[in-house]
Amino acid sequence: MAKYLLVPLAASSPPAYNSSLCPNYHFLPHSKSLSFALSKPFYCKTQFSLTSLHRRLSPIPALDSDVPSPLHQGSVNIKSSRTFEQWDSWTAKFSGAANIPFLVLQMPQIILNAQNLMAGNKTALLAVPWLGMFTGLLGNLSLLSYFVKKKEKEVIVVQTLGVISIYIVISQLAMAEAMPLPHFVATSVVVATGLVLNFFNYLGKLNAGVWRFWEDFITVGGLTALPQVMWSTFVPYIPHSILPGSIACVLAVAAVIMARTGKLSEKGAKFVGGLSGWTATLLFMWMPVSQMWTNFLSPDNIKGLSAFSMLLAMMGNGLMVPRALFIRDFMWFTGSTWAALFYGYGNILCMYCFNSISKEFFLAATIGLISWIGMALWRDTVVYGHSSPLTSLKELVVGST
Repeated sequence: MAKYLLVPLAASSPPAYNSSLCPNYHFLPHSKSLSFALSKPFYCKTQFSLTSLHRRLSPIPALDSDVPSPLHQGSVNIKSSRTFEQWDSWTAKFSGAANIPFLVLQMPQIILNAQNLMAGNKTALLAVPWLGMFTGLLGNLSLLSYFVKKKEKEVIVVQTLGVISIYIVISQLAMAEAMPLPHFVATSVVVATGLVLNFFNYLGKLNAGVWRFWEDFITVGGLTALPQVMWSTFVPYIPHSILPGSIACVLAVAAVIMARTGKLSEKGAKFVGGLSGWTATLLFMWMPVSQMWTNFLSPDNIKGLSAFSMLLAMMGNGLMVPRALFIRDFMWFTGSTWAALFYGYGNILCMYCFNSISKEFFLAATIGLISWIGMALWRDTVVYGHSSPLTSLKELVVGST
């Protein structure tokens, strides 16, 4: 597991390769191709570049997505290297462009919360469940560590903005007494620590032992929080209990200790190492569930939600879907697609059902989302030379096993 945690993906990329554009691709030179390319410069620019595309792109196993994955023969059927490289570039640009909606994602909600606080209307802030925001914050913080390890610059900025903006909202909820003060203080300490550690690790100035401890912490913290948050969401319809989190915490600590002390097989250690990323994704995915449950229980408070924030969430996550599909990162694809469909569009649907937004707004969001997802699937099918989008989705899933 130590090897799994200590070898960052970027270390496998050559200096001349821009890892910010294709961070999950691995340049694996072939001796014959290289020697022939050196003697034939023009051939090097065409045929060898196409060969490198075949070799550096392969479906990424979900639990191995932060380490080099083996070449998946037959996974790429490229009809045109130019078309393939163009889509490679465009998906990277889409991922970077996601920073724009995420930059202002929480601003309408923050402004609305500030207005309600200044007006003394603290009740309106109850429409924003602190448990839902907390799961989103933990998810963003854990995914930040996941992408820092992979050196994905664009997504690192997205996750950092997510952490900061959600923390501001949580601060407002604490001011409105919609979140318990002890929980807010503990959250503040974790957020500050996480941001500092990730910053120094990205710069390569963090001790490896400290980073391993942080990864173990977010693994245990995520596995503890996930079942507890899921249980607490439905209180008082189910009895209040800390048993789910307590059991998960004990199991998580035991798993981490066994992995660190070499008591697990290589496959088992790899499984434990991949848990933090998937737990973060599941925490993030639970955020819309918690929000929609709150909408169901208190439909009168749904006006405390900002429709523009939900639209930005749908757009930001939707912009990352083509890239996640293109590089076959199943975990990233699952989280982005779920957030676009259920957190962004799902809440827009709830607001429309409760007459909080216009029919035109709802139809525009619906058509836009369907068109974008359809375009991403169609274009991916074309550049890979598949006959059906189902083939791309099958590769995405098969590569995760």
